[in-house]
Amino acid sequence: MFTCDFMPRNLMVSEQAEPRLGVLDFQDAVYGPISYDIASLMRDAFLSWDEDFVLDVTVRYWQKAQKAGLPVGDDFGEFYRAVEWMGLQRHLKVLGIFARLTLRDGKPKYLADTPRFIKYARNTAARYRQLGPLMVLLDEIEGNETRVGYTF
Repeated sequence: MFTCDFMPRNLMVSEQAEPRLGVLDFQDAVYGPISYDIASLMRDAFLSWDEDFVLDVTVRYWQKAQKAGLPVGDDFGEFYRAVEWMGLQRHLKVLGIFARLTLRDGKPKYLADTPRFIKYARNTAARYRQLGPLMVLLDEIEGNETRVGYTF
């Protein structure tokens, strides 16, 4: 699937009689999993949405994608997991970029945005047993005591 790496700040609605949605930035457009665009919108780098809103929008996206014949699968739970894991992958990538910008390039201002990404990573890892090792790694990186009860 062709994905655009949507971000709310890169979307615009025209003020014509019939509103149209416009995308301002295509620099990261690639072929990728169908979960990528909705993950980009719902797990934005600069805006945090309420979980109920995220779930509602994602369900509606999945239903419309099914009706349009897009390959989103028949099981919403599986699709939502794919969206969450895609969002997690994106946020881990951003955390790595911010670390590089800080450590190698001497640009520590990006560290101010890391709590949102860490929170996304922790919330996702907490929902899936398979991601328990990631939670342990995050605890180690942040100097937290690893929680008892992680089973792998």
